[in-house]
Amino acid sequence: MTAGIVITGTDTGIGKTVFSAGLAGVLDGFYWKPVQSGLDEETDSEVVARLSGLPAGRVLPEVYRLRAPLSPHRSAEIDDVAIEAAKLSLPHLPGPLIIEGAGGLMVPLNRQTKFIDVFREWQLPVILCARTALGTINHTLLSIEALRARSIPLLGIVFIGKEMADNQRTITEFSGVPQLGRLPFLNPLTDETLKDAMIANFDLAPVAGDQ
Repeated sequence: MTAGIVITGTDTGIGKTVFSAGLAGVLDGFYWKPVQSGLDEETDSEVVARLSGLPAGRVLPEVYRLRAPLSPHRSAEIDDVAIEAAKLSLPHLPGPLIIEGAGGLMVPLNRQTKFIDVFREWQLPVILCARTALGTINHTLLSIEALRARSIPLLGIVFIGKEMADNQRTITEFSGVPQLGRLPFLNPLTDETLKDAMIANFDLAPVAGDQ
């Protein structure tokens, strides 16, 4: 039996990989990034392996590994690869699975399918990662509307960055979606500081209860 949670963001570069690493670690689960675009630097799976504290084998291999750090559909075209959504079937594991998407919800996998289409098929609960900074209200509320329009279950919002109380309050009040917590920027960022921040800053009861 696999209980899964999808981690997505309102944009790219938000910090959802670090949050995914922290969540997989505190849940003592598994991590899976189905599609990786960009191989020249440390990949998201490698970041999670370094920061999560999970034992070897808990970070699952990607289905697609694409060289260029671009949207998956374009990176795949450059590599002469056809991404097939049907190949992104959920693995069966003995514990909770944290699944990280690429960029935001509307990121294309190919010329016909976006990530949000796959999330709709999976029907797994989603955690939406959002910046705290200027612009986050619009991006986050639009992402929530897109999830609701497709009846994709949404567990809550995770804010990442410096405390911006009014932005966070405005989003939760307009959307009615609970804030699960806020992950501050960590310096240094290590497996220990991340674990401590997850325990200190998040109410994980709704997440753990879903597993």
